[in-house]
Amino acid sequence: MPRRPSFTRRWLTAATWPVGISLTSWDYMWRTTVLHRSELAERDPGPHLPFPYPAAVDASEVQSVDDGVGPLFHRRYSARIKGADLGSEELIATIKRDLNAAAPTRLARFQRVLGDGDALDTGDEYVVRMPGPWDGPVRVIAQTPRSFRLATLDGHLEAGQIEFRADDDDHVLRFTIESWARSADRLSNLLYHRVGMAKEVQLHMWISFLEGAAKLAHGSIEDDGIEIDTRRVDAFGAA
Repeated sequence: MPRRPSFTRRWLTAATWPVGISLTSWDYMWRTTVLHRSELAERDPGPHLPFPYPAAVDASEVQSVDDGVGPLFHRRYSARIKGADLGSEELIATIKRDLNAAAPTRLARFQRVLGDGDALDTGDEYVVRMPGPWDGPVRVIAQTPRSFRLATLDGHLEAGQIEFRADDDDHVLRFTIESWARSADRLSNLLYHRVGMAKEVQLHMWISFLEGAAKLAHGSIEDDGIEIDTRRVDAFGAA
């Protein structure tokens, strides 16, 4: 059975996080994209659960939301892209060939550790390399011409799934990142939910990915900015 990083190791890596934050704090402070943030507490977890894990995909080492600690967070980061030269399928195909083409590589870099095709494929595995303790292994569990979904694996600070997708929203390209996750352990829950440090780093990472996707499509985010919608189920898993 895979061994999870020890609690002591979590604290030691967490102590290095300020180094990682310092690398991106300037960009974060001077960001000009308009952000619309909302967070609501929900009682019913039903509408905020990820899709069932596909039966045809290897489920070993997976950290599902049932394995996590603390509240369930359903988050959606979304933006409309004006002036794009690429359509939804073209944009997703481009990202599948190189996730780092849209990723904020000063903060996070995707390294494929399983799979050798020209583009992302179901069953492939990546490690998201970040300064500090946020390195996280993930597996591709689903994909369509307009989307792909990743599940967290043992060693990730979160337990759940995340999906990247592009759609044609009233003839305008929309890019969305949607996640369903809980903290993987008590320390992760402290950093994410209680202290909020991890939440802000994660926010910066995914809105930067949205901005990268807009540039990759040769467009720009519309003036109304990025919507960040969070639904929190505090009693998830409670007896």
